[in-house]
Amino acid sequence: MPMSATEIERTIREAFPDAQITVQDLAGDGDHYACEVVSESFRGVPRVRQHQMVYNAFGGRVGTELHALAVKTRTP
Repeated sequence: MPMSATEIERTIREAFPDAQITVQDLAGDGDHYACEVVSESFRGVPRVRQHQMVYNAFGGRVGTELHALAVKTRTP
């Protein structure tokens, strides 16, 4: 069963409690999402590592429960 936008946001929030999070369903199919995560946790961390941090919050669910997630990260 695919993840909902609410579940995606909740998963990210558990990993980044201070974050401002925006989740968008790109195709309207509940399967292709984009998110923007703004967190102090990213300060001084290379962009690739920031994205890895977000994907790591989902464990092994990316590619299974979560089919596709485009990630944008930044610091406040």
